[in-house]
Amino acid sequence: MNDSVVYWLKANYRASGAMAMDASPAVFMRDAMKKLAKRWQRRFDDVAAKLADRFAGQAQKNSDVSLYNALETAGMTVQFKMTPAMNNALQATISENVNLITSIPEQYLTQVETLVMQSVSRGRDLSTLTDELQHRYGVTRRRAALIARDQNNKATAVMQTARQQSLGITEGIWRHSHAGKEPRQSHVKADGKKFDLSKGLYLDGKWTLPGEEINCCCTWSPVIPGLN
Repeated sequence: MNDSVVYWLKANYRASGAMAMDASPAVFMRDAMKKLAKRWQRRFDDVAAKLADRFAGQAQKNSDVSLYNALETAGMTVQFKMTPAMNNALQATISENVNLITSIPEQYLTQVETLVMQSVSRGRDLSTLTDELQHRYGVTRRRAALIARDQNNKATAVMQTARQQSLGITEGIWRHSHAGKEPRQSHVKADGKKFDLSKGLYLDGKWTLPGEEINCCCTWSPVIPGLN
């Protein structure tokens, strides 16, 4: 998307400078930007559902494998089935992912349009505009990476909670990830504490599950009834 926008801007930016005296470069660029935005938004809309569905299914599979291995180690064999709670968790994860995926081009293209309008009004400096776009692309790429990590953690937490509760597991023990340069101190202190899966732990003024907060990589160990 970024490569397409930069290529398009270089071509149309020069064209806007060669317009008739009674024409407006700003209007020309704005209308052209809207057409480009619609094209890329449509492409993201088309692929979002497929990507989200695949992502949510993989998250469910990974969480099930992890729990199955833990139960097998404890000498228990369980037949996993899709429960209403699991299906609700799966569909909610897919829906949230679709919204986040489609928000990436929306935010990016809005920023590009603003930069283009500013550049046109200040003298049409194509080199400066291109440099600024490359900077904004880096910001958008980092945002996409943040969404990916954050959604993976949240989806895993939601899926694991639903699956474990369907098997009669109601408690977990918080495990801090010890990752990141600036960990949340409340999450560090939560390490080893038992909590109710239906609520989480009360941290920083609210009930929180491991992996639910932005960039939180914490997990938990399920407390299996009858076993230490």
